[in-house]
Amino acid sequence: MPPPATSVREHLLHELGTAFAARLELDELVPLVVRRCPEALDAEGASVLLLDDGGTHLHFPYVAAEAEVAKRLTSLRIPADRGVAGAVLRSGEPLRIDDAPSDPRFNADVDRATGFTTRAIMCVPLRGRSGVLGVLQVVNPRHRAAFDDAELRFLDALAGSVAVALENARLFATVRESASRLHEQVGALRRDVVRLERQSDLLGTAPSLDEVRRLMDSAAASPITVLIEGETGTGKELVARGIHRASARGDHAFVAVNCAALTETLVESELFGHKKGSFTGATQDRAGYFEAAGGGTVFLDEVGELPPVLQAKLLRVLQEGEVVPVGDHRPRKVDVRVIAATNRDLSGASVDGRFRPDLYYRLAGFPIRLPPLRERPGDVRLLAERFLDGAAARHEKRFPGLLPASIDALEAWHWPGNVRELQNEIERAAALARDGDAIAPAHLSRRLLADAAAPAVPAPAAATAGAVAPLRDARLTFEIRYLADALRTFGGNVSQTARALGISRVMLQKKMKQLGLRHEP
Repeated sequence: MPPPATSVREHLLHELGTAFAARLELDELVPLVVRRCPEALDAEGASVLLLDDGGTHLHFPYVAAEAEVAKRLTSLRIPADRGVAGAVLRSGEPLRIDDAPSDPRFNADVDRATGFTTRAIMCVPLRGRSGVLGVLQVVNPRHRAAFDDAELRFLDALAGSVAVALENARLFATVRESASRLHEQVGALRRDVVRLERQSDLLGTAPSLDEVRRLMDSAAASPITVLIEGETGTGKELVARGIHRASARGDHAFVAVNCAALTETLVESELFGHKKGSFTGATQDRAGYFEAAGGGTVFLDEVGELPPVLQAKLLRVLQEGEVVPVGDHRPRKVDVRVIAATNRDLSGASVDGRFRPDLYYRLAGFPIRLPPLRERPGDVRLLAERFLDGAAARHEKRFPGLLPASIDALEAWHWPGNVRELQNEIERAAALARDGDAIAPAHLSRRLLADAAAPAVPAPAAATAGAVAPLRDARLTFEIRYLADALRTFGGNVSQTARALGISRVMLQKKMKQLGLRHEP
């Protein structure tokens, strides 16, 4: 014996109510309701009519009917004050019409437009918190002449759930749109903040740096792969981090990998991960850097040092967006941006076969060249003063600044180690100088002083241009550096340093005075 129709409808109402709680997308939820209504009410068709934004017309976004009829209905717009639907909108009450063609409220234009014949209608309002959103209607009962009151009550109860779901979904869509706009606004603000931060991080006034900043802005606004070219110590990772922070991936991970520091036997596992048991020591599955950076950026420093077999696998990441862990045969999708850096001439290396040409062209789609410090001598003082501020904070000392002679020496040096070398030089000077002292030439490395003084000192008679320095000068340079490093190791403590060097405290103090080294009392 089949279950009563009432229990079937109650079960369906519960099922739909559960579905409402699990679905927020209108394109999933409302079609489900419309499809199930004819089944629950044994009817020929059902539809949802919603008011347009102006509230003057109704349209049929969701229809369950024969394909041709449904197609014609979805293209219709009818006045909101006409027909059975209009009557329900005005009254806000459910309406059942057993003989539609003879009812004055019936709008026959819809049937004429669709070729469908309407005999009987049930129409109920979709009541939301802000008013009536539209109507839910079912037409033409099968195997009987008209619908009954129980079916009308069921449809009205169902309409209540539909209306709540519609309104919640609309609110959710509004929130999502607001969130999207907010995300764009936050992204724009973040790029502005990063731009300001970069101006302080990427310090300098040289025109070549202005070009670097311009290229960074363009790179941040695009997903293109970037290749940063420059000598060691020019700040390639600083530029990469700036591009990442200002990009749409700025809220996700930035994973920096020094390719030159990875051994050839481990580099593949580090980059792409490995499966348990794939090699000795692989005691568990491990994700590589590319998977760890999901949604973010992988920075491949010294990418020119990658062995040829890894170059081919990196090309696969860039082309296919997937990696294959060591010991696995199944590729895994990864969503990362790649920023690479090199201090080598990759273009030349690709020509003579030391670097894959196809990988080079893929990496070099957007090149950024960082100028060496010797090409921007006017920035040396600016950078030195900034580094001195940071060193003072770390060493908990106060420095009035750099003496003019110290600035002259810094600006005369050719800086083979670039900005990093300058930073290390200032850090060393801050360690040697006493609290309250200005940074004097005596606090700088001997090589800088020799280079600054070179034009004023004639070459020895026995030496020719370009010859090595006299032994006496070389010994003095070594002694200054050796004692300064020893003092720094023991935090400036003369007694501990003297014991470590195997000399007396008095002898060490005498040496320090001769060489211009200072210490904390």
